Amino acid sequence: MLSEVANRCEAVEECYEFMLAYAAQGLRTDEGSKSGGQVREFLHRAVKALTGLAEVYTVAIREKGLEPAEKYAAFLAVLDRDSRDSLAALQLVLAQPVISSQLIDNLNASIHLRALLTDLFLLDEILKTQVKPADQVVTNKSG
Repeated sequence: MLSEVANRCEAVEECYEFMLAYAAQGLRTDEGSKSGGQVREFLHRAVKALTGLAEVYTVAIREKGLEPAEKYAAFLAVLDRDSRDSLAALQLVLAQPVISSQLIDNLNASIHLRALLTDLFLLDEILKTQVKPADQVVTNKSG
């Protein structure tokens, strides 16, 4: 499950990085340029990655046996809300007939997307560094 989490996070982060570059190009439309054709692909991958994201994290955290469970559950509710809010913003942009650099710049500035990225960075660090209590090695320093 950790690889699924990593793949989803990577898709969201790659989309955000691409959007930063796209916004800087000053394009009036997504038609007629290589990056214009790619912007919808990145957005679609991010939408797919965000769909059910909190559930995937729930399984990964449970599999790692991280405690206290109620603290993780509370934060996963935040992740769920932030991912759904970001998903709504991405889908709104995808519904537009034209995606300009300015539209993407506004999406990049969205507090919803920024909150989501911060959530992902926080959880990524926790999942990389935390081990369940049974996996911790206890050394005896008496003697």
